[in-house]
Amino acid sequence: MDFKEYPDREMLALSLADRLASQLGQHLRNSETATLCVPGGTSPIQVFETLSGTDLDWDRVTVFLGDERWVDGEHKRSNGRLLRRYLLKDKAAAANYIDLYTGDPQPDDAIGALGETLAPHLPITVALLGMGNDMHTASMFPGADRLTEALANDAPSLLPIRSEGAEEPRITLTRPVLSNAFHIHVLIMGPEKREALERAQKLDPAEAPIRAFLDQATVHWAE
Repeated sequence: MDFKEYPDREMLALSLADRLASQLGQHLRNSETATLCVPGGTSPIQVFETLSGTDLDWDRVTVFLGDERWVDGEHKRSNGRLLRRYLLKDKAAAANYIDLYTGDPQPDDAIGALGETLAPHLPITVALLGMGNDMHTASMFPGADRLTEALANDAPSLLPIRSEGAEEPRITLTRPVLSNAFHIHVLIMGPEKREALERAQKLDPAEAPIRAFLDQATVHWAE
């Protein structure tokens, strides 16, 4: 794990956005396309807003979330809504976006078709992960009903998942598809999350799902 500490959140956002854009751009010099996987929640908003104005061949970049809450795309808890508002604008509006919410009654109904849609865009070029205070990442929550499956080395790329820590059913990318990314970054902010990260390093992924990705990741933290 490579741990990078920043003097403030603004510097973190600027530096991390530049790093993501650089890695995507480098990949595009040798490949026709690149893929960017990002987290939901409010922590990455500043990163998204900076990244959206970056000079990049966005029409060759496919963007998708690491997980989604099974709510309508205009719902206030939709990760897709946040992504469209803060990242998929300005220059990044040209990116190809794969929405994990399909409108099916349950995420279980969408897995097959979504897996086929994602397959041509794997492996992920750059994966940006978040982490909750409970050490979950994507929608792999400690105690979730299908966490063991999601962490398995032979897991499918996507799984429906439910947890007491989540208000609604979710769909999540799984350990193998995320850990196979060429570049993995973890974004955390505040003292509670730094403490959670330190705890996670000493635990099994079944207790701290973020642990499954830390050995390969660059962690970006600011107070």
